[in-house]
Amino acid sequence: MDRREFIKSAGLGAAAIGVAACAPGAVKKTEATSNKDLHGSMLQNYPGIGTLGYGCMRWPMVKGEDGQNHIDQDEVNRLVDFAMEHGVNYFDTSPVYLGGDSERATSVALNRHPRESWKIATKLSMFGPSSFEDCQRMYRRSLEIFKTDYIDYYLLHGISSGDDFQSRFENSGIVDFLVKEREAGRVRHLGFSFHGHQEGFDQMMALHEKYHWDFVQIQMNYLDWEHPSGRNTRADYLYAELDKREIPIVIMEPLRGGALAEIPAQLTDRLKAIEPERSIASWAFRYVGSFPRVMCALSGMTYMEHLQDNLETFLDFQPLDDEGKKLLWQVADEMVDYPLVPCTGCQYCMPCPYGINIPGIFKFYNDNVTAGTYVVSKGQRDYAKARRKYLLAYNEAIPTVRQADHCIACGHCLPLCPQNIRIPQQLRRIDKYIESLKQETL
Repeated sequence: MDRREFIKSAGLGAAAIGVAACAPGAVKKTEATSNKDLHGSMLQNYPGIGTLGYGCMRWPMVKGEDGQNHIDQDEVNRLVDFAMEHGVNYFDTSPVYLGGDSERATSVALNRHPRESWKIATKLSMFGPSSFEDCQRMYRRSLEIFKTDYIDYYLLHGISSGDDFQSRFENSGIVDFLVKEREAGRVRHLGFSFHGHQEGFDQMMALHEKYHWDFVQIQMNYLDWEHPSGRNTRADYLYAELDKREIPIVIMEPLRGGALAEIPAQLTDRLKAIEPERSIASWAFRYVGSFPRVMCALSGMTYMEHLQDNLETFLDFQPLDDEGKKLLWQVADEMVDYPLVPCTGCQYCMPCPYGINIPGIFKFYNDNVTAGTYVVSKGQRDYAKARRKYLLAYNEAIPTVRQADHCIACGHCLPLCPQNIRIPQQLRRIDKYIESLKQETL
């Protein structure tokens, strides 16, 4: 499998880069700079590793002379410098993120600092049965890109079950090779990231005695604790199984793709009444950081605002007590009743063969439900004004040719979604809603 096929397999071709700004939780870039008053020490649940980790799938973009969006390397450098200055030293990427350019941009930024000051986590991102040679080539390419003779944390990417692990990584012999690389010190820690049902996770845990997983990356947040989306497993179960085996945990999606940074208005008011000065996102990060087995919580901090807010949370960290956790579980219980699409904005579904901006459509819909600007019925106050405003905003946010009504349910996106969202069905639901607004039949 060559580089183009890697990118295609992950759904992260060049067209996906253009929707990076549509990721849930993204904020408009402002003039915020690094002079914000930040002080204190970075939380380290494991000595030597900052608990706030940098997810490198959402680096800032800039339009180049060719008219296409490219990673803004100068801004990446600035973000990395500021993060490292404040104790962030774990950076997570993959050969397929951002059209294959995330590793390169991350390497450029990190290699301006001493090698011992940063830890790189990257992945064997093979999404189908592959030869030993192809797998080895991807692994060695990552070493080459990062100009290093070892990888700190190496992950088998996106495993869903023991059978999936066997067909993608074990049958070719690449896992045995990586175990030997670990013994030689060229892979310092070997683990995997997981999206799947409980049975699949149990199968991977049964292999711990054979492979001795050094760490495991799971989706965990206060919503997924008891209410996982799609084929994902309850995070309380995942955490307990890893904790009893004393396996360090890396957290992905602590904000559920931004959904926990902008929760419904009435729930926001409840949290703000308790701690008005804290951001809503800080609650979610304090939740995952309060579990001692969590080695690192990843955040894709696109802008300095993201980074500064998260640093405020993790510098002189204040863990949640049992009452705080119970409050967030209550918030999660109520969020389940909202008609949100459980999209995390990972962009694995992109590019759509028919040009549909899948994550952008889901973000627009979710944002309006969360903000209370979702048009409910003709009986609501100022219905005509709300209807007109919603339709105009939809056309402005999503170009007509990329809207939900262009979905033909080809199914290309379905196997790519780690949340197991029935994407065509959700697009039809949103299109039906939009059409009812147009026809005033809601």
